[in-house]
Amino acid sequence: MNFSSIKNIIFDLGGVIINIDYAKGTNALAAYAKPGTQVDFSQKAQSELFDLYERGDISSQEFRDGLRKEYQIEATDEQIDEAWNSLLLDIPAERIELLRALSKKYRLFLLSNTNAIHMIAFNKIVSDNFGIPSLDELFEKPYYSHLARMRKPGAEVFEHIVAENNLEKEETLFIDDSIQHIEGAKKVGLHTLHLAPPLTINEALKEAVAEHEA
Repeated sequence: MNFSSIKNIIFDLGGVIINIDYAKGTNALAAYAKPGTQVDFSQKAQSELFDLYERGDISSQEFRDGLRKEYQIEATDEQIDEAWNSLLLDIPAERIELLRALSKKYRLFLLSNTNAIHMIAFNKIVSDNFGIPSLDELFEKPYYSHLARMRKPGAEVFEHIVAENNLEKEETLFIDDSIQHIEGAKKVGLHTLHLAPPLTINEALKEAVAEHEA
């Protein structure tokens, strides 16, 4: 990819910066439900309960109670949070280093479909491992779906970021590991990079760093 025209980069979080395992989280929740229960949450699709939580339309307590009702889960709030957070794995140090290097040359933004319970958990991972208070420190501005009240792949969230930060679409790259979000960004005119496994941002953005170091 030619990065010569790129001035702004919008990053997804899960599967791009932090490693995640959807099955680990859904299996952990299902362990508190009746045998054979499948929790409807994956990279490509999810039930309305998860959509509502990611849009900030329901509280964390309403989400927990919704899980109990929808999947007949019997667990404490703490057990539900621990199970739900188990899909969040680690953030490799080289990704943090890459973001710091890129921030010297590009305007960096974060756009994540996430929720309040996960936000506490991934910021603790960042704080415990890298000594920075939150992921927010690594970006000019982060956009979390439950706070922005908008989710990918809807056009409105991309248009909002572009307008609020006076970005030119032809100068802006969006990186995500979910193809439906990539397609959403393409429709509004952003450059896109689909980070399909095993590709990592360090491999995909080597040229972006080198181009500005030359």
